[in-house]
Amino acid sequence: MAYDEGMAELMRTALADHHGVTEKRMFGGLCFLLDGNMLCGVHKGGGMFRVGPHEPAARAIDGTGPMDFTGRPMAGFVNVTDDALADDASLAALMAMALDYVGAMPAK
Repeated sequence: MAYDEGMAELMRTALADHHGVTEKRMFGGLCFLLDGNMLCGVHKGGGMFRVGPHEPAARAIDGTGPMDFTGRPMAGFVNVTDDALADDASLAALMAMALDYVGAMPAK
């Protein structure tokens, strides 16, 4: 498996009370979508969150960095280490930012 199933389970738990969440295998990992829009995911070595304009605040959290699967940073996304995902406070803060941004998008 290309990602840590334990980290995926942490995200599932964090999203358990939110309606409209689905899972989709993407980028060699697992993405969680909210009403069809990419929200967050896990991949080998960590995870990612789509935080939009909250990127500066998200990047201030220890264990985050630019999202650059292709070698070119993706604006509005942050990459997260396994350690940051395993930290309850970091996971909650990043998930709140992602839910705020993606939750305002129209459903696909």
